[in-house]
Amino acid sequence: MKYKLLVLDVDGTLLNEEKQLSPRNLAAVRKVQQMGVQVVLSSGRALGGILPLARQLELDNYGGYVLAYNGGYVMDMKSGETLFEKHLEPDVISFVYKQAKPKGFNALTYQKDELWTDNPENPHVQKEAEINQLKIVPTADFVEDVQFRPCKCVLVSDDEDAIISFESNWKKRLAGMAEVFRSEDFFLEITPPTVDKGNTLAFLMQKLELTTDEVVAIGDGVADVPMLQLAGTSIAMGNARDSVKACADFITLSNEEDGVAAAIGKALLTQVKTNEIPLDQLNAQGKHALMGNLGIQYTYISEDRVEATMPVDERTRQPFGILHGGATLALAETVAGLGSMILARPDEMVVGMQVSGNHMSSAHEGDTVRAVGTIIHKGRSSHVWDVNIYTSTDKLVSSVRVVNSILKKG
Repeated sequence: MKYKLLVLDVDGTLLNEEKQLSPRNLAAVRKVQQMGVQVVLSSGRALGGILPLARQLELDNYGGYVLAYNGGYVMDMKSGETLFEKHLEPDVISFVYKQAKPKGFNALTYQKDELWTDNPENPHVQKEAEINQLKIVPTADFVEDVQFRPCKCVLVSDDEDAIISFESNWKKRLAGMAEVFRSEDFFLEITPPTVDKGNTLAFLMQKLELTTDEVVAIGDGVADVPMLQLAGTSIAMGNARDSVKACADFITLSNEEDGVAAAIGKALLTQVKTNEIPLDQLNAQGKHALMGNLGIQYTYISEDRVEATMPVDERTRQPFGILHGGATLALAETVAGLGSMILARPDEMVVGMQVSGNHMSSAHEGDTVRAVGTIIHKGRSSHVWDVNIYTSTDKLVSSVRVVNSILKKG
């Protein structure tokens, strides 16, 4: 595969407006990792606000990375090692705060699992603490109390004109001492000099020995522009500002329409060489066979991976409304059978030899289950497939082992 690194912004990109990860985005990100693409979550959030999402996406299992504080911190999820960390000096915080406070700005910053602020009642401050799972620490004197060296400081105001004016004036005045940029309509971020998502991504790419052509980045905000400009393929969300879209190679759907999953499908998954027979033709051929009677539909095919879906309805459920174990095994055999047929030579045929399954949990009527078949042994006379079956919310229902015999025709 051409691409080896997928870099994703979090809020406004991977998550919807309710700050939730959709099942479709979850499945898409897991799929590209299973194909060998490493994933980076690149966010302005504090580390604690990204880690639960990173674990849900299994970055710790597949070897992904977290880029927090808009580039101020990088963590290797598999080892837990801190790869990069840069801090603001207290003098910079003091200088900026004394200029901003008379103009009505509030301030916040981060230390470990705490959010320090001069206004704990500000709704934006409270939301930031909630998203990042941080304890709010009120400060009597922000400058005197914040004597540690945080990764960033945020100025907060609902006066957009004031934020625009401050950003414009202080970008140049703080050059060499700090970066100043607006991450939300109400947030103006102050980060260490030369720290942004692009520069920190460049550090990670150098460490991983990757070229720009091997990197895809997806984002929606102004803070994402540096990483979009660095990546070989850059994708802006449909909900992004026009200025962000202008910096991207492509535009996907919005974060409310699973734009990340759509972009992954178009930019990454289409690279996988699948069987030449179109999926709709395969599904049509099985319409009057067992798979058609059970409502099974192939959704993805490669040489070592096959996926299909099956509804839990009157055809596949038990009388009391949960998925029938026999239908589950039929789904697994359907997936593994096609996979082996793709791998078989023209003078070979595939015969099912053995199927055995473990059922972990139930799927209920009205759901649609998804089978993911992965080949674990590709021998001359037999193939062994592991097929995991999930609900639409990615709960594991069954784990099935299928063994197929490969025989010569004639």
